[in-house]
Amino acid sequence: MPNRFALEAATLKSLMARHAAPGRLEWIGLRPAREVPMVARGHAAAVVGHGLEGDRYAHDGKRQVTLVQAEHLPVIAALCGRGAVVPELLRRNLVVSGISVLALKNQRFRIGAALFEGMGPCEPCSKMEAALGAGGYNAMRGHGGICARVLVGGGIALGDAVVAEPPEAA
Repeated sequence: MPNRFALEAATLKSLMARHAAPGRLEWIGLRPAREVPMVARGHAAAVVGHGLEGDRYAHDGKRQVTLVQAEHLPVIAALCGRGAVVPELLRRNLVVSGISVLALKNQRFRIGAALFEGMGPCEPCSKMEAALGAGGYNAMRGHGGICARVLVGGGIALGDAVVAEPPEAA
C-alpha cells in the first residue's frame, strides 16, 4: 500500500506544475547603467548565464532576470495610494500576465526562444520608497515577483507566450 505522505507529495508536485493557460510577456525593461531610468524595449536577447543583453545587472547569479506580475500593478498602486504604477518604476525586467510568476519559482519556463528557471522571490529594495512614495517598500512586499536565470539563450519579444515546462522536461 502506498505511503499517504508520498501520495500527497506527488499530488502537490503535480498541482504546482499545472497552470491554467500560458502567460504573456507584456513589457521588457533594461537598466543600461547605474542610477538611470529603465528603458522599455519591444524585444531583447536572453544570454545564458548572464541575463538580458544591455541590462547592467546581466551577470552570473540567481538575479539575472527579474519578473513581476502585471495583475499586481494595480494592487501595488492601491497599496501606495497611487492611481497607477508603470513598470519602469518597479525596476523589474519583465512584466508578464496570465500566469502566476510566483508559481514559476523552482520551475523552468519558456519565453520566446529562451528558457529560464525561476530562482526565488525578488524582494523590494529601499529605492521603492523614492519611486513609489512613502510606503512604497511595503506596497511591494509580496508583489515583487521573482528572479530567474537564463538556461537557454534566445530572443524574447512583447506578446510572447510564457509557458511552464513540464517537470519531466526539467
